[in-house]
Amino acid sequence: MLLTNSVNNTSAKDHRLPVTVLSGFLGAGKTTLLNYVLHNRDGLRVAVIVNDMSDVNIDATQLNKEVSLNRAEEKLIEMSNGCICCTLREDLLLEVGKLAKAGRFDYLLIESTGISEPLPIAETFTFEHEDGQSLADIARLDTLVTVVDAVNFITDFEAAEDLADRGESLGEDDERSVADLLIEQVEFCDVLVISKADLVTPQQLQRLSAILRSLNSRARIIKAEHGRVALTDILNTGLFNFEQAQQAPGWLQELRGEHKPETEEYGISSFAFKARKPFHPARFYDFLHQDWPSGRLLRSKGYFWLASSPEYAWLWHQAGGIARYNMAGLFWQAVPQAEWPQETDMQDAIMQSWQEPFGDRRQELVFIGQQLDKSAMLAQLTDCLLSDAELALGEPHWQHLPSPFAAELPV
Repeated sequence: MLLTNSVNNTSAKDHRLPVTVLSGFLGAGKTTLLNYVLHNRDGLRVAVIVNDMSDVNIDATQLNKEVSLNRAEEKLIEMSNGCICCTLREDLLLEVGKLAKAGRFDYLLIESTGISEPLPIAETFTFEHEDGQSLADIARLDTLVTVVDAVNFITDFEAAEDLADRGESLGEDDERSVADLLIEQVEFCDVLVISKADLVTPQQLQRLSAILRSLNSRARIIKAEHGRVALTDILNTGLFNFEQAQQAPGWLQELRGEHKPETEEYGISSFAFKARKPFHPARFYDFLHQDWPSGRLLRSKGYFWLASSPEYAWLWHQAGGIARYNMAGLFWQAVPQAEWPQETDMQDAIMQSWQEPFGDRRQELVFIGQQLDKSAMLAQLTDCLLSDAELALGEPHWQHLPSPFAAELPV
């Protein structure tokens, strides 16, 4: 079930409790921003949920000391020793439900832990109870705000570190990198608040803004010093829309041909590579593992097709200093049509990407970066495709090509 609220869903008739979620990496400045809002709320009756992974909720303790809340009109809830996007999701449902039903509050602010992603939190508002009721019936997700550290964001983004390397993760199964998390927080939000803007040069600030714009062209970008923002920038904006948020990432817009060139002023550009031939596995492997002398690759993502495993689609994902690839599954052409989804819209979607003689098998890759040599990279990718002579040898021959990807194939 998708959320029903849209940009205009803030009318006086809507009595649901409006909610703003603050996300951002560790130390980005979420608590500073929240502190400023609470000190300048102009009589707004607010409830606050502060989430922390540790046993001791440092941010909640800090707010309790620094902000005087009228306990009859405001409320601070600590949610510790877990993340509201996973282990504490049921608790979040319960607490937001209580606050909304109480009818005492004008607004709810949720500060999520620094290693949580906004998407699972947004999805929490769509969950239905056994009685058919959902949180969205009594609370309205109004704005997703991501706070970005102007001083450390680029360094953190480019570092080839896992969250576990920093001593921060959701458990043994959490294999996310720092860059993965930063990407999720930036791509899925309505407002990007650049904190500590006074601690970097105007040129550094412009470059960071351009990078953020390339990753999420839909979000509003606000620069803040010491957490100072206009309340109207993050409260009751009516900006959140689930479907639009899912379509916001810059790589997805580039893939759909919705390229926005304004960031090229700062040397940041993006392009898509599409083809209906398979890659030679060894040549494409060498392409992925080069030193990228042509520029700084910020983000790349998509699907690729290898001649050595012609039935399978592979997924490529790169954010900052971390890159990975893995098997995504079978192309639909390799699946008997009797086993295709029966829904008409699903079959239409399959056929929209269908082109003979290879059906839906194709290359779809997007690259976003700074000072990228687009022509050279496109030429390299084209050289990775099978030549006409190699193509003519047919699939039985392709499958015997030496492949550095072979270890990833299902047994």
